[in-house]
Amino acid sequence: MVSENFEFLSADKRTKIHAVIWRPDDGRYSAVLQITHGMQEYVERYAEFAEFLTKKGFMVVGHDHLGHGASVASDREYGYFAQKNPSDTLILDMHALRTAVQKKCGRTPYFMLGHSMGSYLLRKYITLHAKRLSGAILVGTGSMPDAAMRLGMCLCRFLSKKHGWHYKSPLVKRLSFMGPYRKFDTSGAKIENNWLTKDLKIAGNYYQDPKCRFDFTINGYFGLMETVLYDNQPKHMAKISKDLPLLFISGDQDPVGNMGKGVRKAYCQYKKAGISNVRMKLYKNDRHELLNELDRQNVYQDIYRWMKSMK
Repeated sequence: MVSENFEFLSADKRTKIHAVIWRPDDGRYSAVLQITHGMQEYVERYAEFAEFLTKKGFMVVGHDHLGHGASVASDREYGYFAQKNPSDTLILDMHALRTAVQKKCGRTPYFMLGHSMGSYLLRKYITLHAKRLSGAILVGTGSMPDAAMRLGMCLCRFLSKKHGWHYKSPLVKRLSFMGPYRKFDTSGAKIENNWLTKDLKIAGNYYQDPKCRFDFTINGYFGLMETVLYDNQPKHMAKISKDLPLLFISGDQDPVGNMGKGVRKAYCQYKKAGISNVRMKLYKNDRHELLNELDRQNVYQDIYRWMKSMK
């Protein structure tokens, strides 16, 4: 596998976005997968998955969102998106990367994968830019009540008036990790009971990594909540191409998907919206980071086979 780092200007018109391309050793590829990473992580965490796919003849691309990884101008920017239209700005960055890559790869089949926060962003993305997309893979997604999202957004707006949008609110953080999260330790103090993965080495590395240990600003939480609210509206789902293949995969012990219940609800919503090719699989006893779970090689194979069947 050969990797190449590069940068492009964010839609915020001020931040350099860090991106990476992974290619097969011989430079030849038959399809492309673009990865949209989750909250409080960065794209290089997907290198093992990328290596698996490059050996199968895929090129893999991805970038660090605003407020994440190497796409930050200063430590103050960690967990912060953009002053205006934060989720729309992230969507524009996703599309800028895709547009640049597709200019070079032409009509090569092009897939996109979103994990966790990235899955919600991808769900919004496909309502706007599904043309020439071969399929979308939604990993570790879920479904949250509209009322909870609207209340959370109002709280973030209220706090911003007093503290500014860079404020990191203990209250908003606590409210965001309630309900099914209470089964797990979300602090990293008890790694054996972490909510991310049963692979304790990977979980331990996550909680020791400064590029994962930062807190979200209220701007970041607002951007995530407005995305989840947008995704949940039938009028937005109706914009998706009815023949776009969708794959939902999650662990059945993932609190983001409410232990599978939220994943099933989302799956049924897209079926009801008339999407003709929607599949779902829940992996028994797996937690949130499905691509980092102990059985991840099986997950990799399932994703590869699904994409291969859609080419």
